[in-house]
Amino acid sequence: MKNRSLFSATGLALTGFFLLLSVAVISAFPRLRIDLTQDKLFTLADGTRSIVSGLEKPIDLLFFYSEDATADIPQIRTYGTRVLELLNEMAIASDGNVNLRAIDPVPFSEEEDLAAEYGVQPVPVTQGGEEVFFGLVALDPSTLEEGQEKVFETIPLIRPDQEEYLEYEFSKLITQVANPEPPIVGVMSTIPIDGGVNPATMDPISPIMLMDNIRQLYTVQRVAPDAQAIGMDIDILIVAHPQELGEQTLYAIDQHVMRGGKVLLFLDPNADSQSAPGPDGVPFVENQASDLEPLLSAWGIEYDSQQAVADKELALMVSIGDSPRPLPHYGMMGIQRPGFANDIVTNGLQVMNFSSVGALSPIEGASTTFEPLIRSSADSMLMESSFFKSLTDPTILLDEFMADDQRYTIAARVTGELQSAFPQGRPATDTGEDVDAEQAERAAMIEHINETDGVASIIVVADTDFLGDRLWVQVQNIFGQRVGQAFASNGDFVMNSLDNLAGESELATIRSRGRYARPFQKVLELQRAADTRLRAEERELLEDLQRTEQQISALNAGREGNEVTPEQQAEVDRFYQRQLETRRRLREVQLGLNRDIERLGATLKFINTALVPILLVLFVLGLGFIRRRRS
Repeated sequence: MKNRSLFSATGLALTGFFLLLSVAVISAFPRLRIDLTQDKLFTLADGTRSIVSGLEKPIDLLFFYSEDATADIPQIRTYGTRVLELLNEMAIASDGNVNLRAIDPVPFSEEEDLAAEYGVQPVPVTQGGEEVFFGLVALDPSTLEEGQEKVFETIPLIRPDQEEYLEYEFSKLITQVANPEPPIVGVMSTIPIDGGVNPATMDPISPIMLMDNIRQLYTVQRVAPDAQAIGMDIDILIVAHPQELGEQTLYAIDQHVMRGGKVLLFLDPNADSQSAPGPDGVPFVENQASDLEPLLSAWGIEYDSQQAVADKELALMVSIGDSPRPLPHYGMMGIQRPGFANDIVTNGLQVMNFSSVGALSPIEGASTTFEPLIRSSADSMLMESSFFKSLTDPTILLDEFMADDQRYTIAARVTGELQSAFPQGRPATDTGEDVDAEQAERAAMIEHINETDGVASIIVVADTDFLGDRLWVQVQNIFGQRVGQAFASNGDFVMNSLDNLAGESELATIRSRGRYARPFQKVLELQRAADTRLRAEERELLEDLQRTEQQISALNAGREGNEVTPEQQAEVDRFYQRQLETRRRLREVQLGLNRDIERLGATLKFINTALVPILLVLFVLGLGFIRRRRS
């Protein structure tokens, strides 16, 4: 009776009304959704939600995508759908602050001219094929009025190999338009990264190439190592090799972080730039290590300035004296992709070179999040940094080396809410300390902040030597201009770090995501198993084939003139037959590599095309049989 009422006209009408009501409720409340994907591909990071919902003015997103031109390219269409879904999620989370517009710039249209105006250029998908647009523009619509300069940022091509970083790149694009003024970078350094004087020769020292790169993108201000306050206008503070900083300077750095400033910190247990000997052969600086206590402890970072990392697996080869061949230097590392975290900062890096690096680790129970960015190999150990001072023979490290099967963190990101390292406020001025009275008076007027209002963002690297030109770039002087040709990614890492810190605090919390296109793990397992099982047999057959061909060549070479005895001819025929048999078996082995995969594909095809419909038919027949039995 109940079944009859369900399939009656009234029952069907009520079912249809319920479905329409459900669709209306879902459409009215777009935030009500469940993400069941493993990597939460459709769930925005909290940082992204905070950025788009906290915008003070609307931002337009123009997504230029050649939808018609990619109709027959399923890979691009799938990726385009993924990008559009992510942009829609950001628009929904913005509470109306982000307006998304998808544009298909067909040839010879106004939309194509608009894409060119914003710097989105078409790219060919195949050789000689049609060109497609796949770019994004973030635009401040309030600057479209006549007479105003447009404020916009462009991603000319949304590359598929950058899928994990889409959310970060889109969020950064929005923040750059919302805050178009370039950040100000303060530089505090006790080593001559920004130029200086060689203490041994008194000759001027040029700034490192990295500082030239930074000045091209940021406004740079020098900050004295004895500064009692960090300027309020400084967004990012670079602290390179801090040595014996006074309490007033430490307090200034602490308050810079408390009020939301970012820090890019470079420490070193043994700075090579300070090892230059004086006229008497003794280095000008006896202590070549740097530290930043008590700030490091307040930030949840553990670091020993008397310990350096030696790495056997990643050791760079160096030429020493009259040695006929390069020797491995365990104190110098060439770290490649396996040593980098999957992070925005290390994206695109290939290799980084370091020298006498320290080790970083999180303090247990700290309120901050410690995320390693660059690590050594497991074939490494900690050694006294004194081993590296004035080291002329790297073979000494070989004798002292004993791996402890541990990977050490060389660079890390630290985020979280912090408490001031000076809870009692500004420390009293030491009577023996040389203090600028006017500067001290201005600093005393700044109100003390005891905790961060939001998330602090700090990137720490336990090396300063990698900043120097010798480890990553060749510099040439061409027509009075310094031109660098990089052979390592050291400079890219620093620029990526500044780029990441230059955004909003929430931007630093966005991490890489998973890929929309997931690999067939079972197929990959079958490929690896087949490869392991059959490659050995293939190798034996190839070796057997090579031996057979050598024996045939030897028999042919041993003939005298054209005379061939029956025994020799029989031997040649036997070897030729063996050669044909070996080649036949080799083809079978090579075909066998794909046999299991084809079998799996046939099984999946059967399940999708036949088994599921069969099970549904059986279920319906069984349900009908049960109903008839009941009636």
